[in-house]
Amino acid sequence: MRYPDYAGLKLDRPAPGVLRITMSRGKVNSMDFQMHQDLTAIWPRIEEDEETRAVILTGEGRAFSAGGDFAMEEKVVSDPDFRMAVWKDGRALVNNLVEFTKPFVAAINGATVGAGLAAAMLSDVSIAAKRAKIVDGHTRLGVAAGDHATLIWPLLCGMAKAKYYLLTCDAITGEEAERIGLVSLCVEDDQLQARALEIATKLANGGRRRSAGPSAACTFG
Repeated sequence: MRYPDYAGLKLDRPAPGVLRITMSRGKVNSMDFQMHQDLTAIWPRIEEDEETRAVILTGEGRAFSAGGDFAMEEKVVSDPDFRMAVWKDGRALVNNLVEFTKPFVAAINGATVGAGLAAAMLSDVSIAAKRAKIVDGHTRLGVAAGDHATLIWPLLCGMAKAKYYLLTCDAITGEEAERIGLVSLCVEDDQLQARALEIATKLANGGRRRSAGPSAACTFG
């Protein structure tokens, strides 16, 4: 299947049946509106891709994704129509990932904020490097905890930890994220990509889904 040329996403196939999406924009993979839209829209396209049986999402360089860039955030504050468009995109990202039926592995390699954080936490298997830093900083800006957080964080790490980290906006290291159950695994930084590929390959070679649809992710054979 052919994919568009995404300005901020690099696609490659590191193993048969595995599609790897690498967020790549500047030094810390901050998102402009186009990258935000692309990360939202790619999941239904992958759903229809018969060649892809598992997905890895990661970031290029030292960050997974540092959230929206300054230009986008300033426009969100100053332009109500643009703010609504970004909010709708954020909702669509969460919905698309909740409905995504193929195994999805997040390889969290550094600073993880915003839409990238939402995607990582909604993955099936989340692997954090030890030096990863996970932050939902929305309440620091005076708005509710972002996008996915109130939906999935209490299920992953419990209500007490979710409330603490979402209210304080404290950074969570990879080791702490594994300890509290926010991520599946924590590994040494230099082992992250190999471990993610190992798991994605195993999932790609496992049982095939019987049908499409939100319930198909739990239907194998």
